[in-house]
Amino acid sequence: MSSNVMREITPLTQNDCFTLFYRTKEYFDFPLHSHEEFELNFIQNAKGAKRIIGDHIEEIDDIELVLVGPNLQHGWFNHNCKSKEIFEVTIQFHKDLFDEKFLRRNQLSFLRTMMEKSNRGILFSKETTKRLANRIKELNKKNGFDSVLELMSILHDLSASSKIRVLSDSTFNNNESYTYSSKRVEKTHEYMNKNFDKAISLNEVAKLANMSEASFSRFFKSHTGITFIDSLTEIRLGHASRMLIDTSLSVAEIAYNCGFNNISNFNRIFKKKKKCTPKEFRESYSGVRIFV
Repeated sequence: MSSNVMREITPLTQNDCFTLFYRTKEYFDFPLHSHEEFELNFIQNAKGAKRIIGDHIEEIDDIELVLVGPNLQHGWFNHNCKSKEIFEVTIQFHKDLFDEKFLRRNQLSFLRTMMEKSNRGILFSKETTKRLANRIKELNKKNGFDSVLELMSILHDLSASSKIRVLSDSTFNNNESYTYSSKRVEKTHEYMNKNFDKAISLNEVAKLANMSEASFSRFFKSHTGITFIDSLTEIRLGHASRMLIDTSLSVAEIAYNCGFNNISNFNRIFKKKKKCTPKEFRESYSGVRIFV
């Protein structure tokens, strides 16, 4: 993946099933990026905008629905779009929202196939998009378990759609495609998510995985694509992002609550990873963000 592609650290925590983001805007303002979560993106009134998914680039029509798999670079840009009322619904959900054994059931074969194809990005037909548009727009009216069931139902209906277009070349995202993590990686991620506000050493997590520090470091990077330290930083930044959205705590309070013992260091890392300051990030959430 190109070094100028931003790696987004979403505010979605391990305690959430998914997040919804609704907003009406005049322009697309987010750079080309990738993240570990799946993303279902519904866009309306943006005819002429440019979409980049992996190595695929094209102008979009007045309405579209795209499913982007984990770690696949993507972005939308104004290009020839003249609309002043672009409407967007973004749904992000974890890779492990659907258990591997669950997806192997016969009744879910279409869903599993769709999730695997999303490694290259999937564009759904205009007919399918229009048919499901209202359900996607009204997902925020569902609460708790009902909203999870509705999302699963929407994804299942999408997987049964016969008219889909896979966007990116099959070789583009080979090294970062959608796979289920090893049990050791899941165990260490769970530990880091529970203890992100405390000091966590490489020695601690290596012992948890029953490996030496050197072996664990190699193992972790080969399975996740990043180092243990980078992973811990991303988890802490994800929780910090969530607090910036959900609370009125000061930036300093959030930094210390998320395991950063130096406010200057927190600001520097946050800006490097998210391309904006914590204050700018908080101010940018003018739309409606819902966590389930």
